[in-house]
Amino acid sequence: MKRDLLMWDETLFRDPEVFEIDYIPEQFNYRETQIQELAFQIKPGLRGGRPLNTICKGLPGTGKTTSVRKLFVQIEESTRKLIPVYINCQIDNTKFAIFAQIYQKLSGHLPPASGTSFKQIFDAVARILQKEETVLLVALDDANYLLYENEINKVLYALLRAHEAYPGTRIGVITIISDLSVDLSREVDPRVASVFRPTEIYFSPYSAGEIRHILTERALAGLYPGVLSDTMLDLVVEQTMKSGDLRVGIDLLKRATLDAEKDARRRIEEEDICRAYQVSKYLHLTFTLRTLKTEEKNLLGTIAEMSAGGEEMNAGEVYKRVKQKEKLGYTRFYEIVKKLDAMRLINLDYREGKGRTRVITLRYEPQRVLELLT
Repeated sequence: MKRDLLMWDETLFRDPEVFEIDYIPEQFNYRETQIQELAFQIKPGLRGGRPLNTICKGLPGTGKTTSVRKLFVQIEESTRKLIPVYINCQIDNTKFAIFAQIYQKLSGHLPPASGTSFKQIFDAVARILQKEETVLLVALDDANYLLYENEINKVLYALLRAHEAYPGTRIGVITIISDLSVDLSREVDPRVASVFRPTEIYFSPYSAGEIRHILTERALAGLYPGVLSDTMLDLVVEQTMKSGDLRVGIDLLKRATLDAEKDARRRIEEEDICRAYQVSKYLHLTFTLRTLKTEEKNLLGTIAEMSAGGEEMNAGEVYKRVKQKEKLGYTRFYEIVKKLDAMRLINLDYREGKGRTRVITLRYEPQRVLELLT
C-alpha cells in the first residue's frame, strides 16, 4: 500500500500547462472546417488586401478562441505584412482600451496612462499602418460584451472606416460571440453595417465522443501514465456533458489531479472528480463575475441576498433595496439589470397584472454567488 503513496516532491502532472484555459494544443481536432473557413476569410490580408469580416459564433467552450489563436500564431510565423491582434473584450471593453491594445501590438508599448485622447491613439495606429504598409486583423473575443456596454458600434466604426480618414489603411475584424441570442449583424447601426457585412462561422457543441477524445489527448500530454483510468475518464466526460462546456472538463481534470496529489495518491478516484466538479461547474460564473464593474457586482450581490432570503424580486423592490446602499439612478439600475440578464447571470421576465411587472430571478445558487463576489 505504501508504494502507491505519492512522495512530497512527486507530482502526477507531466505538463500542468496543458490544463490551463489559454493553452493552445498542437493537435486541434474537430474544427478543421471552421479553421479552413476562417483561413479563407483572412486570405486577402496575406496578399495585402483587406481581410473579410467574420463572426465566429457558438456556445462557450466550442473551440472558437482556440481556432482564431492558432491561425494567429501561423500568421505571425509566416508574415509581417498582416498583423493579427487578439482582444479579450471581457477585459478591454471600451473603444479607448481596445485601441490601446492595438497600439501596443504595433508599437511595442502601451500609450501613456494619462493625458492621451482616443484620437491621438487612433491617429498613431493609422500612421503606423500607413508607414509600414501593413494590414491589421483584429479579433474581438466575446464581442457581445461590447454590446452590453454599448460600445460595439463605436469600435467597429473606428476600425472599419479608418480608411476614410487615412487612405490606404486596411483593417479586417473577427468577432467571437458566445451568446447565441445575439445577432450582431442586426445589432449594429446602418453606418457600420454598410462596411461590416460579415460571414458567420458556426461552432457546434462537441459530441460526447469528441469530448472524450479531446480530454484523452490532454490527459496523455499532461498526466503521467496510470493517473487517469478509462472509468474515471468516462465520469469526467459525463460531468463535462452536463455543463456543455469543454473548458469545464479540462478544469475538472486539473482539479481532480490536484486533489489526488493532496491525498498523496497516484491515481484519480471518483471522489476527486465529484469534489472537483463542485468547483469546476461554476467556471462560467467565476469568469463572468471577474468582468463586472463594482456597481454591477454590488447590484448582483443585492439580488443574491434577496434570493437567499426568499424575497419578492420585482425590479421596483430590488431598486429600493439597492438605493438603501448606494446612489444609483433608475436608468443606470435598469441598464445593469439588462446586462446581467444578457450575461445569463439572472433571468428578467415580465408578469402581467396591474401593468407589466419585471420579475428578477437568479440563475445560480445565491450562496455560491455571494461567496464568489467576496
